[in-house]
Amino acid sequence: MRGIRKNDSSFLSQIFMEDIYGVSLTEWVGYLAMAGLLISFTMKDVKKLRIINTIGCILFVTYGFMLQTAWPIIISNGAIALINLYYLVITKD
Repeated sequence: MRGIRKNDSSFLSQIFMEDIYGVSLTEWVGYLAMAGLLISFTMKDVKKLRIINTIGCILFVTYGFMLQTAWPIIISNGAIALINLYYLVITKD
């Protein structure tokens, strides 16, 4: 990575600021989360929908933390992921 020293105290923040094809890592995580949610709603099988939707929600929670703690994104997607996991693991319908 360009000009990043591992002993620098802001190493992690510099990684998040690095661009990949002109798009920051934070934005990439957001785009992946969005794609996961959109793809999940094309599923006919509810189990596949919940699995892919949960992955998208987890990515959105990560994205919320990468945005320096965007609580509405973190709380809503965290709750949806927990609901999906409840129906995937506990009820097994």
